[in-house]
This record gives sequence, C-alpha cells and structure tokens, in this order.
Amino acid sequence: MKSSSENRFKKLMCGTLALGVLVALSTPALAGNIEGRVTAQGLKSAANIAVYVEAVPGKTFTAPAKAEVMDQKKMTFIPHVMVVQKGATVEFLNSDPVGHNVYWPNVGGNRKLAHNMGTWPQGAKKSFTFNDEGAAPLLCNVHPEMSGYIVVVPTPYFAVTNKEGEFVIKDVPAGHYTVKTWSEEGKPVSQAVDVAAGNTKLNLTVHR
Repeated sequence: MKSSSENRFKKLMCGTLALGVLVALSTPALAGNIEGRVTAQGLKSAANIAVYVEAVPGKTFTAPAKAEVMDQKKMTFIPHVMVVQKGATVEFLNSDPVGHNVYWPNVGGNRKLAHNMGTWPQGAKKSFTFNDEGAAPLLCNVHPEMSGYIVVVPTPYFAVTNKEGEFVIKDVPAGHYTVKTWSEEGKPVSQAVDVAAGNTKLNLTVHR
C-alpha cells in the first residue's frame, strides 16, 4: 500500500506538469528584431532601401485593416519609398494647391498591372489595394518631375533604411528566414538569417 504522503506527492507533481503544459501552450512564440545596416556601393545614398522577410514557413497573413497614406506635397511623393504588405490599401492624398495625377506603368516590371488613378484636387484622396508583389513606380503625368515607389512584399516584416542605411524589422517570430532588399538603383540582395529573442544583427551590401 502506498502512503498518503506518496499519493499527495504524485498528485502535486501531476498538477505541476499540467500547469506547465498550459503555460507553454498559452505563451506566444518568441520573437525578436532584425536590425542592421545596408552599405550602398555605387548608389547615391543608402537611404530608402526596402528590407523585408521573404516568407514565414507555414504562415499566411491577412491584409492590414488600416490604410497607409502616400502624400503629394510640394510636388513630392511622401514618403519617396513606401513598403506595404500584399493586400494592403494605400490612400493617395493631394496636399498641394494644384491637381495631381497618380499612375504606375507596371508592378514588378509587369506592364499588365499598370494603372492610372486619375487626377484630383487639393484635400482629396483616392485609394487602391495592392494585391500583387513587386515595386510600383509612381508618376504624375501633370508634373513629370515627381516620382516615388510603393514596394509590395509578402509579409508584414519589413523596414526602410534611413540616410545612414540603418533599419529595424520588429517582432519577427523566431526562426530561419531569407531577408531580401529592394532599391531604386541597386540590385536586389538575399541573405539568410536566424532570428531569436532579442536583437539579431544583419548587415547587407547593395551594389548598383
């Protein structure tokens, strides 16, 4: 016969094990940041380079509910380079006291995805949902000096470099990934990275 103290000990251990399993199941997967610098060789600047995680195995991502805003102000697209997740909606705002047109001749080089948004006055905006991956070069046929880019990527894990080439991609689930770049002048770069909790360093070099 087992003693009552042995039975109590076994019950205690079973309860502790069950609690541990529940905690493990309820705890979200570890995530970390990918941070680093892009060195630009032969480019005018290391700024405005898109850096993004190509895919997360076994995961798909719903389109973000909140629209991004691409402004047209002082005859300039602001920001010059905007990165959005596939399926995101972008609102094109005209903040200038003149009419602006927005069109793109292709997305990722595919001319079949060309689109003209038309022309609209100050204070008005039009929206468009980007369902195809690739870079859409923005132009204005009223003001040919204007240009910008919307880069459509497959995951919500992306960043745009600052003028020093620095970037941070936040809250990436722990795992093994391929990180890619896009830039207006440079060739795309791909590099593998292992992400763990905390900050993962990643330095990249983009060539013209």
